Amino acid sequence: MQVVLDQLPRLGAKPIETLTPVKARIQPSAADAAHAAMRLKGLSTAPDPAVTTQDLPYGSDPMQFARIYKPAGATGAPMPVIVYYHGGGWVIADVNTYDSAPRLLSKQLNAIVVSVEYRHAPEFKFPAQHNDAFAAYRWVLQNAASWGGDTAKLALAGESAGGNLAVATAIYARDNNLTKPLHILSVYPIANSSMDLPSRKDSANAKPLNTAMLKWFGHYYTTSMADMQDLRLNLVGANLRGLPPTTIVNAQIDPLRSDGETLAAAMKSAGDKVEQRTFPGVTHEMFGMGAVVRGAYDANMYAIGRLKVAFGIRN
Repeated sequence: MQVVLDQLPRLGAKPIETLTPVKARIQPSAADAAHAAMRLKGLSTAPDPAVTTQDLPYGSDPMQFARIYKPAGATGAPMPVIVYYHGGGWVIADVNTYDSAPRLLSKQLNAIVVSVEYRHAPEFKFPAQHNDAFAAYRWVLQNAASWGGDTAKLALAGESAGGNLAVATAIYARDNNLTKPLHILSVYPIANSSMDLPSRKDSANAKPLNTAMLKWFGHYYTTSMADMQDLRLNLVGANLRGLPPTTIVNAQIDPLRSDGETLAAAMKSAGDKVEQRTFPGVTHEMFGMGAVVRGAYDANMYAIGRLKVAFGIRN
């Protein structure tokens, strides 16, 4: 993990909380740092050719598209479908930055993974990203069969801001009588608007995400303090009853660790089946780094195992 983090300054990355959104979007990312660490180990950073991709629009805005990941050797049998939402605080990053996890899930689960791009703040503020996530979910339900997907075996997944969108979309599906996902995989989600959580303090200076950056993201994606209390963002206060079985993955060295832990507690109190696991010695953004970070690999295998159970895959 430290080797990866050490690459960020070497690549010229500056503290995001000191930058404008435009400059933050074009600077080296944690994914770039992971690729640099892979090259140090002599590993290829080329996308795994066992999975193919296709970009399709689900809305009229150029950012309203999804990248469809599909196993290259897919047969005629309908495959499970995972709707995946990337991270980046709703301000930075895109489906290119978050390529590793959806590609891995598609390969390991022999599934179609739909990685949803959405409009970004501050150009489009909250709740634009949530509205896009919900629209994309409806679109997947209508179109997955034409890609070889089985919507009877559907899961929601996401990282960070996308971990929030995965849970919020499950709530939306429940409240609008849409096909419910079989499972939610929420990786270090934004879920609790309190700034007094333990991890906000013990990981205040963590890398690549620190507590100051959370405030920076909030400044750009919300229009008022009231937005921060909206139940689509402050998920711990939402009606969580009747949600699908859920897996929440957290990193120990992450100001969002307490979000996942308190969300798990709130979901359990609502009667949901939840497993939450905090992986030691790893930081935010680790989930796409399984090729070089052991704790990330362990988190990947744990999440894949949970999805195999949800989909009824026996191996």
